[in-house]
Amino acid sequence: MNWRCLLQLFLGVLAFTGLGIYCTQNGIMNIADVTSKLFSFSTNGRQNIVFSKTRIGPFPNKNRSACSCEGYSLIVNTVPADELEDLQRRRSEQYRQYQLRMKTNMDPLLLAPSNSPLQYPLHGFIVAPLQQSSIPGLALHAQKSIRLFKVSLSVKSGVLSVKDVSDGELVAGRGQSELTISSTSLTQLNNILSRVTYTSTVYHVKTKDMVLFSYENHEAIFPIVIKRPPVPLLYDPGKDINSQVTITTKTFLRYYELDVLIKSIRQFYPKIKIVVADDSLQPEHVTGQNIDHYIMPPARGWFAGRNLAISQVTTKYFLWVDDDFIFGNKTLIERFVEIMEKVPELDVLGGAVGDNQFYFHLQYDEGDEDEGGCLRRLQRRTHQSLPDFEGCFFVDGVVNFFLARTDAVRKVGFDPFYQRVAHTEFFIDGLGDLLIATCKGVTVGHQSNTKKGKYRHFRFQGKKDGEHKLAHHYFKNHLRCIRY
Repeated sequence: MNWRCLLQLFLGVLAFTGLGIYCTQNGIMNIADVTSKLFSFSTNGRQNIVFSKTRIGPFPNKNRSACSCEGYSLIVNTVPADELEDLQRRRSEQYRQYQLRMKTNMDPLLLAPSNSPLQYPLHGFIVAPLQQSSIPGLALHAQKSIRLFKVSLSVKSGVLSVKDVSDGELVAGRGQSELTISSTSLTQLNNILSRVTYTSTVYHVKTKDMVLFSYENHEAIFPIVIKRPPVPLLYDPGKDINSQVTITTKTFLRYYELDVLIKSIRQFYPKIKIVVADDSLQPEHVTGQNIDHYIMPPARGWFAGRNLAISQVTTKYFLWVDDDFIFGNKTLIERFVEIMEKVPELDVLGGAVGDNQFYFHLQYDEGDEDEGGCLRRLQRRTHQSLPDFEGCFFVDGVVNFFLARTDAVRKVGFDPFYQRVAHTEFFIDGLGDLLIATCKGVTVGHQSNTKKGKYRHFRFQGKKDGEHKLAHHYFKNHLRCIRY
């Protein structure tokens, strides 16, 4: 479909100008040009949706087509051929369940009716499940010379009613999914509409119903969000950095480097809490004031250790550092906190390790529902600058030195499948959920004289490990291909 057409359709719906816009392969058609004629558009030759003048939705957003894997790794090739068919069957079923669970269909396409006399809540009407709520803003704006005014409303997952119906008010269908209101007086009709209520009949903590509102040959559809209000989760920031931030790290066979890190932290932050997750083969004691040392099963892995460390954080933020980092004069945790406090929407804020301010943008195409999506990591690409903070930019991933909101990262978590080489994988899992930025000026050092020993043997993954990792992406992230 023509991209200009898509853009104008989107803007037309948002602006609610009363102008019906339809898209075709050849461009844009005005609703006045097509009258009652039916026409369709298709993507890659596949018919998707048929529009008519009287149809305004909801239309399913299923215009997805296969994404291009040119220049990418086709990860389906990492799955053993004798397992592929059964794996694809399981993946398809799990993807279907994911869509239901995450309500990926909660926002179908709705088109604003052209020059409609119907007034209704276009957006923002939220109700609690199974509880009666008045529908705000319902009204009819029609010519008063008509002998009888009659409107109807219908829903899918609830019932409609009218509060305090008096004698002489013609209301049919109270307590049912379809409600009809009639009156010879437009004023009376609108008064009744102001008392219309909705009650969901299907319990769910987050779902949506659609209301069809009609008058003569005019129709409008608007959504009702059915949602239980969440209980706030707040952290007391206390009076200083020690009550705001916990420093977390994961160690494996590198006690010398860990000791250097801890001593450097204590030079600048003598009282801040440090949490260490340790899956070394032969654990050693790590002691010191305000240090929690957690021993894991041997070689359990990088992301399992991250999960353990962060599970023990009780502060609003945690600072993630590798065990071979070293604090210096520019390791200013307070600067991180200052930015995060001023931008409450931010979830993760990265700095730099030495001269390396590693960050990236994830280019993701959902692809079609059968084959899956395409994902590419574009290094040193940003979205845009963070307003009011020079040198800060929105990105999709940052270096292994970052401050994060504890509750936000816990919701995403670190997949313990990734035991050795893993970093981008966390940001892939958090794409669309975490708001991430990177900033210049806050830096941690990297120890240069580190002892390798057995560590090097475990550090780098082999070819087989890499293939297992790609196969994991294929199923878990519903990907067709990936390029780091």
